[in-house]
Amino acid sequence: MYRKESQGWLKHLDFMLLDILCLHMSFLLGYFIRHGFHNPYGNYIYRNMAVVLTLIEIVVMIFFESLKNVLKRGYYREFVMTVRHVCLVMLIATFYLFAAQEGEQYSRASLYLMGGIYWVLSYFMRLAWKNVLKKKMKETGKRSLLIVTVGKMAEAVIDNIRDNNYEKFHLAGAVILDRDLEGTYIAGVFIVASRDNVVDYVCREWVDEIFVCLPEKEPYPTELINQFTEMGTVVHVNLTKPSELVGKKQFVERIGRYTVLTTSLNYATPGQLFIKRALDIAGGLAGCVVTGILFLFLAPVIYVRSPGPIFFSQTRVGKNGKKFKLYKFRSMYVDAEERKKELADQNRVEGGMMFKVQWDPRIIGSRILPNGKFKKGIGNYIRDWSLDEFPQFFNVLKGDMSLVGTRPPTVDEWEKYELRHRARLAAKPGMTGMWQVSGRSNVTDFEEVVKLDTKYINEWSMGLDFRILLKTVAVVFKKEGSM
Repeated sequence: MYRKESQGWLKHLDFMLLDILCLHMSFLLGYFIRHGFHNPYGNYIYRNMAVVLTLIEIVVMIFFESLKNVLKRGYYREFVMTVRHVCLVMLIATFYLFAAQEGEQYSRASLYLMGGIYWVLSYFMRLAWKNVLKKKMKETGKRSLLIVTVGKMAEAVIDNIRDNNYEKFHLAGAVILDRDLEGTYIAGVFIVASRDNVVDYVCREWVDEIFVCLPEKEPYPTELINQFTEMGTVVHVNLTKPSELVGKKQFVERIGRYTVLTTSLNYATPGQLFIKRALDIAGGLAGCVVTGILFLFLAPVIYVRSPGPIFFSQTRVGKNGKKFKLYKFRSMYVDAEERKKELADQNRVEGGMMFKVQWDPRIIGSRILPNGKFKKGIGNYIRDWSLDEFPQFFNVLKGDMSLVGTRPPTVDEWEKYELRHRARLAAKPGMTGMWQVSGRSNVTDFEEVVKLDTKYINEWSMGLDFRILLKTVAVVFKKEGSM
């Protein structure tokens, strides 16, 4: 699922909040220097002024566009814009004191001191925060971007994206359509694939988004872009080219200096993602506390029945192919992964796209009685009540997973994916999801799993997440579809 970027003043909400913090720090310091260390909020005039200054700050930020192109501004330009902003705030604040007839009671020295301190704090705060953001963008871009272009304009496109990389992109590489340059470098970016194998590359590697930028005379790769979209990958197309794509959601935005048409299965606004992440953090914290309590009871039992680590970690494939370590309470013997191949012929999911067996001898304590019946062990009970899943709350807290999402596949499952299967990786994986509340182990057709996960991505809303969470509680207590 695509995160649609904030527009207007919301795009730099972080700078706004930091500027407001600097303003109030300046307000307090100006007051302390003039009046000593007393509480300014005890005086109604200064208390009202603190509120009014906040409102003035927000108005100036929005209507005078104080933060427009803030990440592109150099030291001198930032100096000029900060002086302009502080002067506007001070001018409106002075007019307010005059209009409210409170100028005689409000210390002018305190006001002027506040203005001077505010300029210094704001200027250096902006420079420092820009350095933090740019360093973070350079080293650990949040979104992996693949550039698709032609040889004669590759260097210009790469330089443009790199020089205007204010969307926090990590350049995954580039693909040249008109010649085979795979394995070489252009402008310091590795050419990861050619036209012939780019689809397979995107299917197997971490690629969040693709930017297609071609000259006017270059034949438009409609089929190629439709394959990207089928995989659930977000595609940005330079608008100098026409578009007849099969994407679910399309809208115009900017990549560097290019105006592009973005195609995605679905998208979420920053506000929606903020609420979803806040819910994940709250749930993750609560879940980690419960995990700690469960550890006190489960750790001795697990260790006694199967000496070894209490937790089990496994590499899983997350959003758009990004790999991460998933954590669980260990419910299987320590050699479970090695014994998995012995049970391949008992897998209930055709094609090996997932692994589900009727009775798994690798589970701690499980065995077959002399009469041929299966006897559950402690591992089965841990799995029946989904207790093994609780350490995943740490994954949720880290941001690798969400409370609600799609099931993260193992690496060997992911390597068998066809194009349509990759669409289920378009959203962050979750501890629960539409597949889990629709029968879990009873759903053995992988195509049905893909259908349910794709349905979740296409129809996502916070309301849907809440409904799935409620259904999950009911499913766990009823032990429906558990193994």
